[in-house]
Amino acid sequence: KSLPKPLTVDDARRVVAAGEQLAEEPWIAARNAAVLTLLYGCGLRISEALGLPASAFPAGEAASIRVTGKGGKTRLVPVLPAARRAVAEYRRLCPYGLEPQAPLFRGARGGPLAAAIVQREMAKLRSALALPETATPHALRHSFATHLLGRGGDLRVIQELLGHASLSTTQ
Repeated sequence: KSLPKPLTVDDARRVVAAGEQLAEEPWIAARNAAVLTLLYGCGLRISEALGLPASAFPAGEAASIRVTGKGGKTRLVPVLPAARRAVAEYRRLCPYGLEPQAPLFRGARGGPLAAAIVQREMAKLRSALALPETATPHALRHSFATHLLGRGGDLRVIQELLGHASLSTTQ
């Protein structure tokens, strides 16, 4: 099974930058930037990011969030200030009420955001930023782990952050 290739640090930063988002609606551009920032800045799977309830970010100042991953396992994931700011900006611009137990990320019509929308936005960014075909939402998660490891991160800690049951999966 082939693994997604990680993006360079510069390419990952360009993907998550709000100014690079291609949506015409400012709130949708902010939403896309927030989702992609959580994938790269927290190492979340797309399903984990889209499964977050609005209550996961009380007043946008959460130092960590509780994430439900594969197999219904939950883990606590630290949230970088850049990710908190991206989510706070999305919440500020979102035209829909974000009830605490409702999904945090909304589609254009107010329903839960579908993974296919995020994948389609990533494909547009790939084209606009001249990124390789391997630049996918899941590649952002791999980039998170690769960049942490490259800067001296402990493999066991990265395993916990990613929610992997096995160290061999993380390797």
